Amino acid sequence: MSQHAPPSLSIYLAGEIHSTWRDELRSHLADHGVDAEFLGPQENHGRSDDIGELILGEQPDDRYRDLMGASVNTLRTRVHMRMADLVVACFTEKYRQWNTASDAGAAVAAGIPLILVRPTDFIHALKELDAQADVTVETLEQAAQAIGYIVE
Repeated sequence: MSQHAPPSLSIYLAGEIHSTWRDELRSHLADHGVDAEFLGPQENHGRSDDIGELILGEQPDDRYRDLMGASVNTLRTRVHMRMADLVVACFTEKYRQWNTASDAGAAVAAGIPLILVRPTDFIHALKELDAQADVTVETLEQAAQAIGYIVE
């Protein structure tokens, strides 16, 4: 039997952009020998907020500024997510998580495999999403182990 190199995965990293959780997951994946391409939201918060006006011009007020930015960011999310083999949606303790929940729901709706990472404090709040995820874990190391198992 011939041995093949493990397949490379394209992984969409859904979650807040304020902490370093993505770097931590990338490190764990490297430790498990996982070759992956990473996709996700714009991690430069200022650029994410400004992109609507940069493309569509100045908006009359904050509501429309946010709406135009959200439209362009949603386009990015949909394209990147459809390119992904897998979505990892990470809920952290500190930041509000509306975008993470939205992205996780979109992955489920699109039939893209989903790993949900959430602390035990969020079990009740995320129970419906937990029930729809392919795998739910509590740590990024556990997520990396699950992904490592896919490619072993």
